[in-house]
Amino acid sequence: MTAPPALDAPFDALPDLATAVEAAVRWHFDPSTGSPFWLDLARSLPFDPLRDVTGPADLRRFPDVSDRLRTARVEDLVPKGFGDRVPLVFESGGTTGAPKRVVELGFWHRTARWIDRCLDAHGVAAAGNWLYLGPTGPHVAGYAFGVVAALRGGAFCTVDFDPRWVKRHPGQVDDYLDHVVGQATSLLRTQRISVLWATPPLLVAIADRPAVAELVASTVDTIVWSGVAAGPETLHLLDNEVFPDARVIGVYGNTVMGAAPQRPGPGCVFDPFAPHSVIEVFDPDTGVPVGYGERGRVRVHHLSADMFLPNVVERDLATRRPPAVPGGPDGVSDVVSARRTTGTFEEGVY
Repeated sequence: MTAPPALDAPFDALPDLATAVEAAVRWHFDPSTGSPFWLDLARSLPFDPLRDVTGPADLRRFPDVSDRLRTARVEDLVPKGFGDRVPLVFESGGTTGAPKRVVELGFWHRTARWIDRCLDAHGVAAAGNWLYLGPTGPHVAGYAFGVVAALRGGAFCTVDFDPRWVKRHPGQVDDYLDHVVGQATSLLRTQRISVLWATPPLLVAIADRPAVAELVASTVDTIVWSGVAAGPETLHLLDNEVFPDARVIGVYGNTVMGAAPQRPGPGCVFDPFAPHSVIEVFDPDTGVPVGYGERGRVRVHHLSADMFLPNVVERDLATRRPPAVPGGPDGVSDVVSARRTTGTFEEGVY
């Protein structure tokens, strides 16, 4: 069986959010297509999803079940509608506890094809080689951006990167950064790299090493950053002083939500892959979405054939931004970890 058309539509004919919600609920809660994970949880809900979920606002009726992804069996996460298809398994970074696991049955490959289009909108030339300074292994970013590079006809050079190890040894962060930058330097000296993917702390580490920064400036056309937030001062430094001739493009997202690349144009506003990913910014005291230009807590809804993850409250604070085009998704800007603002949280290099 194939995924519902509304959840696998061509990018030029994506459905509206209400249609995607209806398709996702029917797929994930029909006994013949849903996953054991949701079919079991449905019995404990105080409403019938197939009957009572009639629009996007009803997504907030669901409990945030993302913590259950830390212990759920992989087999229970696979929708029955996929038959015997075997998933890839990816995990979150483990910043908030034991890692959460998700299954990849096509959503992240679809996301990579969408990111490919987003890079076109930014004017990024195709066919250039990539240097990826980020986590691979159980982390989905390495897989997704590897697919993007392949779609664009570029080789995908990587450097080993284990964010979990770094978080366990915060006193050795500087040594670890030096280790990663050293490997990157070797690749930059011997390969023609057009696109550099790195986390903001790694980009700052490169900027602090003038010889390495010059290597990047001499070959790299585009810098893609992700992983942790980059403040306006850091972005100004990277974009205008250290790498003024390169495009600097941010991507917000995570394993559960998906990816939200920076929209073209002034400022750094992130747009989700709508209608599969929905980002809401809400007042944590009332649960009500804030107005445009106001700050609040981030809540996301994931609607794909692979997984249904509504009403997930993230650790981030952000500013709500209006859609780039009429009828488009809300954007977010000025993203920062809520825990970071309390001084009790250390994200390390990822």
